[in-house]
Amino acid sequence: MEFTTGKENNLDAALPAGRVRVYQQDVDGSALLIGENSIDHTPKGEQIKLFLGNAFDLVGERKQTDFKIIASNIIEETFEIHLRNRKENQAVEIRVPERLYRWSNWEILNSGDTFTKLDSSTIEFREIVQPGEEKVLTYTVRYTWPN
Repeated sequence: MEFTTGKENNLDAALPAGRVRVYQQDVDGSALLIGENSIDHTPKGEQIKLFLGNAFDLVGERKQTDFKIIASNIIEETFEIHLRNRKENQAVEIRVPERLYRWSNWEILNSGDTFTKLDSSTIEFREIVQPGEEKVLTYTVRYTWPN
């Protein structure tokens, strides 16, 4: 879960360090604790990311499907990531961060899915997966380094 401490979220205030608990209304109207996390002191207008735990009804499997040594300073590898939503009636956005750890010079050669570059070694896919649906993400990365 992510949010900012700005006016757009009706906060517009700094938040002190401490524990944050997140509740969701249950089918009978009761408050159901869905997760908790700790935050540091956060200034007004800054983003907060909370990890609320693993979702048992969302499944992800990652598999390397190809690995090629193109030259002494170039390698390529391809990955498939299977995402399954086992929820009965709720579509979800699944975020898939991928660390490109082999070398600092990398390039995504092909991906049928949109990704965002988060930093110098991480990309992230965001996929909406409908209830009962499975989606497959595929990408190929090329690493190059000085010869």
